[in-house]
Amino acid sequence: MGTKPHARPLRIPGALLAVAAALAPSLAHAQVDGTDVVDSGDTALVLGASLIAMLALLPGIVLHHGGRLRSRAFLATATETGAIAAIVSLLFVAAGYTIAFGTVTNGWLGGGNAWMLLDLGNVRGSSNVPESAFAVLQLARVLFAATLLTGAWAERGNIGWIVPFTGLWSVMVYAPLAHWIWGGGWLASRLGTIDFSGGLVLHTCVGVSALVVTLLVGHRARLGRDGEPHAHAPGLALAGTGLVWVGLLALSAAGALAATDDAATALLNSQVGAASGALIWLLADALTGGKANPLALARGALVGLAATSAGANAVQPGSAMVLGACGVLVAWSASRLLRRLQIDDAVQLFSVHGLGGMTGAILTALFSAQKLGGIGYAAGMDAPRQLMAQIVGAGVVVAWSAIGTAIAGLMVAMLVPMRISEAAETAGVDQANHDTEGWNFD
Repeated sequence: MGTKPHARPLRIPGALLAVAAALAPSLAHAQVDGTDVVDSGDTALVLGASLIAMLALLPGIVLHHGGRLRSRAFLATATETGAIAAIVSLLFVAAGYTIAFGTVTNGWLGGGNAWMLLDLGNVRGSSNVPESAFAVLQLARVLFAATLLTGAWAERGNIGWIVPFTGLWSVMVYAPLAHWIWGGGWLASRLGTIDFSGGLVLHTCVGVSALVVTLLVGHRARLGRDGEPHAHAPGLALAGTGLVWVGLLALSAAGALAATDDAATALLNSQVGAASGALIWLLADALTGGKANPLALARGALVGLAATSAGANAVQPGSAMVLGACGVLVAWSASRLLRRLQIDDAVQLFSVHGLGGMTGAILTALFSAQKLGGIGYAAGMDAPRQLMAQIVGAGVVVAWSAIGTAIAGLMVAMLVPMRISEAAETAGVDQANHDTEGWNFD
């Protein structure tokens, strides 16, 4: 790929344009004072891809998480996902967007007058996309991050604690990190940390937060002989993975904020990384005496998506293959270690997303080099400096996610218990939290 002095325009599929046009017909080619120009193609990409992401990710997480758990936890997973999406959407509009993407002041928190989205710009920054469309993309991202957390307390979480905790987490943990890296804050502007589509802000943050929640809540009352309860519907879990796969591809393309080569490159690299990761995890299991488990395929694909997201626009497809493979090697090893330690990360969020995203984000510093087909480095940066920026950025994300999650979780736990009783857990979290069951074939 090499350098990209000029971004190549893409032809947007007609269906995507139709979706975006239906959502915001008045946005195309708007102009204010002859300066703020909105590009209809760029807007179509961002709105269409964001909508596809939300349509795929939310049910995908329900199927992926629910299929990997006991049948008596499926309805709870679905209900928690919907409730989390609702409260996070409201808090994002009220405060989260401004904290993450408001006016840059000291580089720590956003400011300005975008509370309740009252004062959005005609366009976002130097893009040709309305700030309202940019806000839709960021809403899709935070919804993915918050709902993904449902795996951390699987089968034992108290919904009275879950909903306020995730709402607080989205504002207190996620939003500041988004500002530091995506909103012009200190990690990006002063250190040069890069994260195109969420290797650090989404995947690493969620993975570390999930590990902290898992430790706070404790392990499930009933574990299988291998230290991990058997999934009741691996086929559903694999189908859910497919939806999450599509959703993350859409988020990668939308991250370019323009219908250019960056969007196509990001989508292509994400697909290549996912494919590489899926096959490498299957191979790792086969070489250690395992069989072709559908959940291994699912885990590997998700690791590949996490590992390529930070540098999705910055590396070439061959490097994306390597990123996916390296992410799997780290995540696969970590998942086996956590199982031996009996840390009950039910859907392996820390190994798959946390370590997968972190590994890819750090290695992006090396594979961005022009000698390896990458786009090169920003002015004043080279491979060693970029590597240090990525390592420091990853360390900050880990520390902030761990400390902030612990504080938020314990604050809410002072009012509402984190988990249901052992007797209720044995009966099933569907009955305990919702007085019904997800599957009833009578």
